[in-house]
Amino acid sequence: MTSRHDTHAATTICVTRHGETDWNITGVLQGWIDVPLNENGRRQASEMAERFKDCGFARVWTSPLSRASETAEIVADVLGLPAPLRSDGLKERSFGLIQGMTKRDLSILHPGLHADIVRRDPACHFDEGESPDHFADRIIAALHEIAGRHPGERLLVVTHGWVMDVITRHVRQLPRTLVLDMKRKNGESLWLAVTSGSTLSMREAVDCPI
Repeated sequence: MTSRHDTHAATTICVTRHGETDWNITGVLQGWIDVPLNENGRRQASEMAERFKDCGFARVWTSPLSRASETAEIVADVLGLPAPLRSDGLKERSFGLIQGMTKRDLSILHPGLHADIVRRDPACHFDEGESPDHFADRIIAALHEIAGRHPGERLLVVTHGWVMDVITRHVRQLPRTLVLDMKRKNGESLWLAVTSGSTLSMREAVDCPI
């Protein structure tokens, strides 16, 4: 049995997409713009907490963007955990100049980029936005940093859809530029086992491992 203080012990991390926002419904590109949860999003967060009651989380981490942090706060409160810790590394990808634009307007002004976004092409270029490699590097680095602070523990991480795409490719050893045939729903989770001792590794784990 591994000790929770063993710096080489794997940290179990449940990565979860935040609850719904009005911009999710209306198809507005959020990126780094701070958009609050709507009432359905708050209800989804409460439902997440109920699902997670027997998962034994020690702490909750979150993106600082309010749609994620509010989700995390609701879950932490229901589970009786301390206030969530925040990491800028867990933020959504910056979409640059098109943040705040509806996908409908984008389809008229920039139809090629619109098509790439709809298919969630990670190789998209966003003027004044974040490059694919910079985005992926900061996500993976953030997860290893978080795991390094909680060796052998079980954590909940609340983040964003494009972030979860990056993590999915990484743990399944898929090319960073691969378009996934999936889109994580609000409240959908991905379980990881992350080791951040002398070697760095990350693999997919079973749901809510006991």
